[in-house]
Amino acid sequence: MYEWIAQLTSNERTFQRWTAILNLFPSHLMIFLGHIMALILYGLARKGMRHRVERNMRDLLGDLSRLRFKVLSLTYFQNVVFTLYEILFRSHRLERIQAKTFEIDGEEYLEEAQRSADGKGFIVYTPHVGNFFYYYWYLAQRYDCLTVASAGSPELKPLYMKFAALGCKGLDYDSVPPLELYRTLKKHVLGGGVIFILGDFWRPNFPLSRLFGRVTRTPEGASMLAIEQEVPIVPFYGYRVAGFKHKLTFEAPIYLYEKFDRSVRSARSEANLLLNAFMERIIHKHPSAWFYWFNAHERWENYSFDEDEREFTDDSMDLISETAS
Repeated sequence: MYEWIAQLTSNERTFQRWTAILNLFPSHLMIFLGHIMALILYGLARKGMRHRVERNMRDLLGDLSRLRFKVLSLTYFQNVVFTLYEILFRSHRLERIQAKTFEIDGEEYLEEAQRSADGKGFIVYTPHVGNFFYYYWYLAQRYDCLTVASAGSPELKPLYMKFAALGCKGLDYDSVPPLELYRTLKKHVLGGGVIFILGDFWRPNFPLSRLFGRVTRTPEGASMLAIEQEVPIVPFYGYRVAGFKHKLTFEAPIYLYEKFDRSVRSARSEANLLLNAFMERIIHKHPSAWFYWFNAHERWENYSFDEDEREFTDDSMDLISETAS
């Protein structure tokens, strides 16, 4: 995946030339070409990325037909192609085309969260589904937003820099020390700002948790901020409806500080399981929209598997039990 992105962004002069050329074509033609490109990549990736994507889908999505997995995999490749095109060659037009790009559902929940925060801000929480760059841009046009991302990879950095130039502020997981990161987010949300958190990042130093019934590591920043600073979380997800059209859905705010006692040691990890359950629901609902199918297998801890079936060892269950105690 990252190699594909690098090929598109490594040469600035070539990139600018392609931008000028592609902007000459109407959207309906680019949609058609995008489908063709996705089919080509799907065919070329048969023994590489495509195999990993379909294997991870079979691993996590349960008992679906072989044809269904093929369709989901192809749709996943289509979303990757369209998302890269949108970010690289279409994002500079977002302000002009946003009315025909975004369909919004549940925006009243943002207003509810803002009212209930009583002068503080709130957290918008989502997995990496759809074109999450676009969704953060939409939110940043309406609120004072800050996000946490990972621009450490040289292949991904040009994508983040494009949105930084559009006014989308962010902190880097991999370059900002954890304590400084938390303090900056805390100051922002207490000052009335909105934090956009993608909860399915994985790092080997993140706390142990559970996702899709597997022991893994997920960030606890959202649950920590929500409980300790008493701010609401608005669950959110977006997905591609068709072509360059996206639907953004905001759900009713969650008040973790009313459900969990901050003095209890396991409160954060238990709250994190609740947020992980939300992400699982969205990924099951829109499976082909999830970005991380290409490397999902890398995030599960201490498991063994035989062909298409994986199950936890006793050691894994001990790890998660220790985390919750």
